[in-house]
Amino acid sequence: MTREVATLAGGCFWCLEAVFQELEGVESVVSGYLGGSAANPSYEQVCSGRTGHAEAVRVTFDPAVLSFRDLLEVFFAFHDPTTLNRQGPDRGTQYRSAIFPATPEQRRTAEAVIAELTAGKVFADPIVTTVEPDARFYPADAYHQGYYTRNTDQPYCAYQITPKVHKLRQGSRWATRRR
Repeated sequence: MTREVATLAGGCFWCLEAVFQELEGVESVVSGYLGGSAANPSYEQVCSGRTGHAEAVRVTFDPAVLSFRDLLEVFFAFHDPTTLNRQGPDRGTQYRSAIFPATPEQRRTAEAVIAELTAGKVFADPIVTTVEPDARFYPADAYHQGYYTRNTDQPYCAYQITPKVHKLRQGSRWATRRR
């Protein structure tokens, strides 16, 4: 079986992880950091904004079920790609919107999707999502993995993540595991 890996940053990794875990064809989602200068950064270091890392998710998926383009469509539908270094209440370069393509084909697809969304004026404001070089990915500590699943009643999760998960489950064209 062929598997692909996609690495995406779009604000808090808990939000993206919760959405991507819902998709049919996704085998795993790991929250972590990449794109910065520090080796083995801690959550606290990344949150300081001084390491240059982005909070991101590394998604392993079956391209026969879900294509990289499909993942990008979900990515752009479930975060705001028009706010520079910010998603909701989260601010700083660690919350930037970025795609880290693993292959030249993923880079071409990412650039094409951004161009199509821009030409189609899908968003009222310009897309600020960057396409950055793939970099070493550092998984976040274990307590960050599957965070939303274990903490749905936590206020941040209930306010920021639950609406996204409900939006995906109720009216999304993407098949989900929990319908």
